[in-house]
Amino acid sequence: MAQVTTESVETVLEHYDETRDNLIPVLQEIQDEFHYLPEPALRQVSETLQVPLTDVFHVATFYNCFSLEPVGDHVMQVCMGTACHVRGAPRVLDRILRDLKLPAAGTTEDRQFTVRTVRCIGCCGLAPVLRVDASTHPAMTQAKVRGMLKKYQKRTKETEETSEPEE
Repeated sequence: MAQVTTESVETVLEHYDETRDNLIPVLQEIQDEFHYLPEPALRQVSETLQVPLTDVFHVATFYNCFSLEPVGDHVMQVCMGTACHVRGAPRVLDRILRDLKLPAAGTTEDRQFTVRTVRCIGCCGLAPVLRVDASTHPAMTQAKVRGMLKKYQKRTKETEETSEPEE
């Protein structure tokens, strides 16, 4: 995860005109960079875009895509809408939490995964549905969970290996 500094936030802000219209795109880029919206960054955005801090916090807390606390490299959203619920989403969620050793939805200690429940993903015909980052996994079962987790754990390890400096 990138270190939050005034300079790193300024680098994001340089790509945008200093207008209120750019608030959401700026917050999205900061979220992508740091995996959450740090308070110092929100204050800097408020000052630079000349948007009241209360408005910046309102936007940051209104949209589910933003988080004020660090999230994992992979964000898992388990749909708990009616169709997913009756087709086994609670059992899928229980299996995910057991495999990741989480007592409830949240972020793993190694910040590899964040598990969240959502009301509806909008794929009711494919229930139960799990979304990991931008990928949707239809017809999830407890039996599919372990393989799916290994796939994302492998992606994270490969990313870490390719970003390590050579000696």
